[in-house]
Amino acid sequence: MTENGPLVDAESVPEWLRGLVAASGKVDASAFTKFHPPRGTKTRPAAVLVLFGEGPRGPDVLLLRRADTLGSHAGQVAFPGGGADEGDGGPVGTALREAEEETGVLPSGVRPVAVLPDLWVPVSGFSVTPVLAHWVNPSPVHAVDPGETAAVARVAIEDLLDPANRYQVRRTGYDWVGPVFDVDGLFVWGFTAGLLAAVLDLGGWSREWDKTDVRDLDQALAAHAARARAVYNGGSVERERS
Repeated sequence: MTENGPLVDAESVPEWLRGLVAASGKVDASAFTKFHPPRGTKTRPAAVLVLFGEGPRGPDVLLLRRADTLGSHAGQVAFPGGGADEGDGGPVGTALREAEEETGVLPSGVRPVAVLPDLWVPVSGFSVTPVLAHWVNPSPVHAVDPGETAAVARVAIEDLLDPANRYQVRRTGYDWVGPVFDVDGLFVWGFTAGLLAAVLDLGGWSREWDKTDVRDLDQALAAHAARARAVYNGGSVERERS
């Protein structure tokens, strides 16, 4: 189990990031997920890089969309990351290696600033360590392997916080309701949306949004796809509310 908390002095990061770094050592996994591995369950170590930069519209975060042809999590939006390799030396090494392999981000320009608690993902059996980082010297990013990654994007925190881009979804047959970020042509749900929502809360950035707006996941995905097709074909559609 990885010990969570700041990796640097919180005063050494940009002011907008200090609250999140300082708070990283004051929470446990229950602040991010209700899932915990049953006693005796063998988990697989993994890490994701939650990389914050400063773009033209203020602070942003790096996300990717997985290729539609993948056998698992196809088409889903995620943070760069994946399973640990023996030579990584810990979650920070895993997160940086995976980010470079998936998006081309240069680790030399990334400053890891904090580690969050290990989070168990039941569907995969991974114990995922989120590594928070500041993109001190941003480098160009792209989908390194189109067979694995369809797109890479820097998404403005301002857009993620916009209540118009947030709602919740339920999945038929599951006792589960989770947040969605529908922004910049990306439909962020599941583990990534849950972690992102918790990080925004932990950093003290979140605004009030309508948590009573709960939609069926399949219908929400279909509506998102329809909007994307309309934009691609040169048309336009208004945001649908169910």
